[in-house]
Amino acid sequence: MPKKTKAIKDSDKTKAWNRKKKPTPYRVETIAIKKTILIVCEGQTEKLYFESFPVYGVKVEAIDLGGQSKTKLVETTVDIINGTTYTYDEVWCVFDMDYSRGAQECADFDNAINKAIQLGYKVAYSNDSFELWFYLHYHKTEARQLRSFYYDQLSKKMNVNYEKDGKKYGFCQNIYRFLAGDKEASQSRAIKFAEELYNSQIDLPYHQQNPVTTVFMLVQSLNENLRQ
Repeated sequence: MPKKTKAIKDSDKTKAWNRKKKPTPYRVETIAIKKTILIVCEGQTEKLYFESFPVYGVKVEAIDLGGQSKTKLVETTVDIINGTTYTYDEVWCVFDMDYSRGAQECADFDNAINKAIQLGYKVAYSNDSFELWFYLHYHKTEARQLRSFYYDQLSKKMNVNYEKDGKKYGFCQNIYRFLAGDKEASQSRAIKFAEELYNSQIDLPYHQQNPVTTVFMLVQSLNENLRQ
């Protein structure tokens, strides 16, 4: 004989264990993308640094093209854009100048910046090194320095052999967080110093602007959409 089931009293139907639960839909939070930014860099340091910004509602696509001429970097940026149907609100070319490479580097540096601007791109250029931007978090310098100077100074500030280990993937991934958490470092101070250096040399040819970094402009753009 089939097993008898116990009838549920009417008084029990309202009890919690007898009430049928309605399915609870999961709330899916979607973030509206307000801006898309393409950042084309010549190194891993730059790519991982910019990807570390905790932006909200902004799609940041950073691409490391590795070492190549500055003009070639701009040309490759054109190829990247032409090879996709995606539309970017901002396109940034990020590169620096190495004085040790001589006059040919000076011409390439100037030509690349002019070409990028003509194409409607923004340029975050540094002279002599991208690491000048990190250094400005601590101090301002108006003297022309080679990148070896910045490597040495950052080694002391970050307690690492920067020239040897500062370019490694794991270290580069944490530079943004390191600077944000270091009480001696200040991004707002770096922006102020970088803007002052830029404005004081704006009438000079690009390769003669030293020390200078316009990275502060890209940082300001990213900061407009930081997660609160």
